[in-house]
Amino acid sequence: MKILITGGCGFVGSNLAIFLKKRIKNANVLSLDNLIRKGSEVNEKRLKREKITNLRIDVSNSKKIGNLRRFNLIIDCCAEPAIEASKKNPDQVFNTNLVGTYNILKKCIKDKSNIIFLSSSRVYSIKSLKKLIKNLDLKKPLKIDKTIDERFETDAASSLYGFTKLASEKLIKEFFYEKKMKYIINRFGVIAGPWQFGKQDQGFVPLWVARHFFKKKLSYIGFGGEGHQVRDIIHINDVCRIILLQIKKINKINNLTFNIGGGFKNYTSLKNLTNKCIKLTGNKVLIKKVKRTSNYDIPYYITNNSKIFKTYRWKPEINLDKTLKDIYSWLVKNNMRDYFK
Repeated sequence: MKILITGGCGFVGSNLAIFLKKRIKNANVLSLDNLIRKGSEVNEKRLKREKITNLRIDVSNSKKIGNLRRFNLIIDCCAEPAIEASKKNPDQVFNTNLVGTYNILKKCIKDKSNIIFLSSSRVYSIKSLKKLIKNLDLKKPLKIDKTIDERFETDAASSLYGFTKLASEKLIKEFFYEKKMKYIINRFGVIAGPWQFGKQDQGFVPLWVARHFFKKKLSYIGFGGEGHQVRDIIHINDVCRIILLQIKKINKINNLTFNIGGGFKNYTSLKNLTNKCIKLTGNKVLIKKVKRTSNYDIPYYITNNSKIFKTYRWKPEINLDKTLKDIYSWLVKNNMRDYFK
């Protein structure tokens, strides 16, 4: 099987490429990544050690994408995932996330290739997610009693990033309508694990562990600055497991959209995450309170995994504490200080 992973030198793409190369017999796995994101050069070296080639091509370059060899399957991991980048650099977000997917889909149609698309939980309406919480100041810990499934509202604004992901989903359905090729759309929540070079608005879990490990400052941003906002966390290895299962079953199970995340057993507030990082590293750091909330930020998200479990009998196996330990071990073994300034 010939597999192309776009964004293959990113956190998800690189881990997935190595995972699939080891577990699919005779798999020919290639990466496509322009290496503009900090840390991608580190992941490219990891791929080389596993004899996985990276094609240094920008996914928005239609001609170069069209001239690539044929693949049986394309896994589209390529994205500008930082929500605040939607404000600062909308052209890059649009070109990478939507134009890039458009180019990949043209390639799929030309070659009759299947696609697995990594979408996002951020396709859901900001206003509707905020309505789940009665006290948006979040002066007290949240009451955890709701999960979000695939039927949650997507009509209202969700950020430019969220829009490009939802629009890409629609493009896939349009391109593959009444065609023999097959697709899977996965709306992932927060993914975390080793080799993720996290930032404040994207990849906050390794950022939190690293800032404690290296004794650097952090901030609780938004919703009163108390750190009570909640997300569920899924380990990268659990992500790789479900995608492998989807590849194996794509001829029988296809053309579906799934929410996938850590679920009820793997959620955390920022404050709880801080306590866990203190216990894990033995270090306390100064945490600034920033009360002002970005209009793109959401207070709460926990994935409902019912559909993915019913379809594949899959559920996350790695809990939050193990995820944090894996990140900590990675930091201890590797000199990553410069990536978490």
